[in-house]
Amino acid sequence: MKKSPGERRGRNQKRRKVKAKALWVGIVVSMLVVVAAGAPRDAVPASAYATPVPLPSPDRLLYLIRRQFRSHRPPPPYVTYTLVRKQTLDDGYPDLVNSYTYHIWCRTYDRAALGRRVYRGSARGTLEFLRPSFNEPWDPGPPTADLFEAAPVRPHTNPQTFVPTPEPTGSIPPLIASVSVMGEFDYRVTAVTTQGNVTHVSLLPRRDPDRNRLRELYVDSKTLELQQVVATDKLYEEDENKVYPMMFTVTLGSVQGVPVVTHIHGTPTYEKDSDYLGKDATVDYDFNDVVFPSGLPDWYFNPRSYASHVDDAPS
Repeated sequence: MKKSPGERRGRNQKRRKVKAKALWVGIVVSMLVVVAAGAPRDAVPASAYATPVPLPSPDRLLYLIRRQFRSHRPPPPYVTYTLVRKQTLDDGYPDLVNSYTYHIWCRTYDRAALGRRVYRGSARGTLEFLRPSFNEPWDPGPPTADLFEAAPVRPHTNPQTFVPTPEPTGSIPPLIASVSVMGEFDYRVTAVTTQGNVTHVSLLPRRDPDRNRLRELYVDSKTLELQQVVATDKLYEEDENKVYPMMFTVTLGSVQGVPVVTHIHGTPTYEKDSDYLGKDATVDYDFNDVVFPSGLPDWYFNPRSYASHVDDAPS
């Protein structure tokens, strides 16, 4: 059935009204969007953005690492531990003569120590006076040693007559003023790299390379606590009066919050005009059972009294 012209005109007018209404709705929405875009926004707190933390200069980084290590010093007054030494010959076979175990009772401020060699079962050696030290003609230590300490000008020959300068003790003096002064006269930092949680610092002595013995430092990237140190050292062969330059890799742990040496791995170095221990010759030291006792008898550190304490000596 055909529609009349009047009906068709009414339908077309209705359609035009719907289109006009939709057009006005679109215009209003667009205006609201423009107004919202131009309205001022609340400021975003600065903490919402990650602020890059600049790395300290190489010299300052070394200063901070050393300061962090020495913030734990002086160490507790006494330390006891078991030293296990294992050495190999130049052909890689075990050197049974220079491999042994000692129980050691040490007074840390002067490194005076009583030592007893450990044999099979309950057998023990005689009472020996020791002075554990790095770069000396005896075993390194103690586990609380100051690894930033310079090597001696010349090696000592008798642990009883050699007395190191004690570290300062007592409380820290009150702060009167703060002055920031930093100078590094011993080492130059040649490289700094970070992998994961470990920062690796390479060092080159500015002077006295034989005394300033540090070469590599590995520290926790956040706390700057020492984890490993690579340093020069020496092995002394008394029978043949020979000195073998070595490179020690020193691994550290922590006991009661105090940094302690837990392991040393020594390998020979190649130095012109020096004796050479052998390509496959190595030495390893393990520092086990580290304990900080509250006290030890005074006679432990007086070798003249050892003869009268054979029956009550520790084992």
